[in-house]
Amino acid sequence: MYGLLDRDIKYILEAIGKFEEIEKVILFGSRAMGNYKKGSDIDIAVSGKKVTINTILKLSDYLNEVYPLPYYFDIIHYENISNENLKKHIDTYGKEIYIKK
Repeated sequence: MYGLLDRDIKYILEAIGKFEEIEKVILFGSRAMGNYKKGSDIDIAVSGKKVTINTILKLSDYLNEVYPLPYYFDIIHYENISNENLKKHIDTYGKEIYIKK
Protein backbone atom coordinates (compact mmCIF):
# COMPACT_ATOMS: atom_id res chain seq x y z
CA MET A 1 0.00 0.00 0.00
CA TYR A 2 1.43 3.38 -1.10
CA GLY A 3 4.75 1.69 -1.82
CA LEU A 4 5.12 0.66 1.81
CA LEU A 5 5.56 -2.82 3.23
CA ASP A 6 2.98 -4.14 5.69
CA ARG A 7 5.75 -4.11 8.31
CA ASP A 8 6.36 -0.41 7.63
CA ILE A 9 2.66 0.40 8.01
CA LYS A 10 2.66 -1.51 11.31
CA TYR A 11 5.58 0.56 12.63
CA ILE A 12 3.98 3.82 11.48
CA LEU A 13 0.66 3.01 13.18
CA GLU A 14 2.49 1.84 16.31
CA ALA A 15 4.34 5.16 16.54
CA ILE A 16 1.15 7.16 15.97
CA GLY A 17 -0.61 5.11 18.67
CA LYS A 18 1.83 6.41 21.28
CA PHE A 19 0.14 9.82 21.13
CA GLU A 20 -3.34 10.16 22.68
CA GLU A 21 -3.71 13.65 21.22
CA ILE A 22 -3.49 12.49 17.59
CA GLU A 23 -6.99 12.11 16.15
CA LYS A 24 -6.23 11.58 12.47
CA VAL A 25 -3.23 11.10 10.18
CA ILE A 26 -3.38 11.82 6.46
CA LEU A 27 -0.80 10.62 3.95
CA PHE A 28 -0.31 13.12 1.12
CA GLY A 29 2.13 13.93 -1.65
CA SER A 30 3.57 11.45 -4.11
CA ARG A 31 2.80 8.37 -2.00
CA ALA A 32 -0.90 9.25 -1.75
CA MET A 33 -1.11 10.16 -5.44
CA GLY A 34 0.67 6.98 -6.57
CA ASN A 35 3.52 8.69 -8.43
CA TYR A 36 6.20 8.03 -5.81
CA LYS A 37 9.64 6.68 -6.65
CA LYS A 38 11.80 4.25 -4.72
CA GLY A 39 13.16 6.21 -1.78
CA SER A 40 10.47 8.93 -1.92
CA ASP A 41 9.84 10.57 1.42
CA ILE A 42 6.59 10.10 3.29
CA ASP A 43 4.48 13.22 3.80
CA ILE A 44 1.94 13.03 6.59
CA ALA A 45 -0.38 15.58 8.15
CA VAL A 46 -1.30 15.01 11.79
CA SER A 47 -4.62 16.32 13.07
CA GLY A 48 -5.95 16.77 16.58
CA LYS A 49 -7.16 19.58 18.83
CA LYS A 50 -4.47 18.84 21.43
CA VAL A 51 -1.58 18.20 19.01
CA THR A 52 1.39 20.48 19.71
CA ILE A 53 4.76 21.09 18.09
CA ASN A 54 6.15 18.74 20.73
CA THR A 55 3.83 15.98 19.44
CA ILE A 56 5.08 16.54 15.89
CA LEU A 57 8.74 16.54 16.96
CA LYS A 58 8.40 13.38 19.06
CA LEU A 59 6.51 11.55 16.31
CA SER A 60 9.16 12.64 13.81
CA ASP A 61 11.84 11.28 16.13
CA TYR A 62 10.07 7.92 16.41
CA LEU A 63 9.57 7.57 12.67
CA ASN A 64 12.90 8.98 11.49
CA GLU A 65 15.21 7.70 14.24
CA VAL A 66 13.74 5.02 16.52
CA TYR A 67 11.90 2.65 14.21
CA PRO A 68 13.83 0.78 11.49
CA LEU A 69 12.12 2.54 8.59
CA PRO A 70 14.09 3.26 5.40
CA TYR A 71 12.21 6.47 4.56
CA TYR A 72 12.33 10.10 5.59
CA PHE A 73 9.10 11.32 7.19
CA ASP A 74 7.99 14.91 6.67
CA ILE A 75 5.33 15.58 9.30
CA ILE A 76 3.11 18.65 9.54
CA HIS A 77 0.32 19.73 11.88
CA TYR A 78 -2.81 19.96 9.73
CA GLU A 79 -4.50 22.64 11.84
CA ASN A 80 -1.46 24.91 11.50
CA ILE A 81 -1.22 24.82 7.70
CA SER A 82 -1.35 28.38 6.40
CA ASN A 83 -0.81 27.53 2.72
CA GLU A 84 -4.33 27.10 1.34
CA ASN A 85 -3.04 25.28 -1.77
CA LEU A 86 -1.34 22.67 0.41
CA LYS A 87 -4.45 22.26 2.53
CA LYS A 88 -6.56 21.84 -0.61
CA HIS A 89 -4.09 19.25 -1.97
CA ILE A 90 -4.30 17.27 1.29
CA ASP A 91 -8.10 17.51 1.35
CA THR A 92 -8.35 16.40 -2.29
CA TYR A 93 -5.65 13.75 -2.64
CA GLY A 94 -4.79 12.77 0.94
CA LYS A 95 -5.40 9.25 2.21
CA GLU A 96 -6.42 8.76 5.81
CA ILE A 97 -4.13 6.13 7.32
CA TYR A 98 -5.23 6.55 10.94
CA ILE A 99 -8.43 7.68 12.64
CA LYS A 100 -8.66 7.55 16.44
CA LYS A 101 -11.45 5.33 17.68
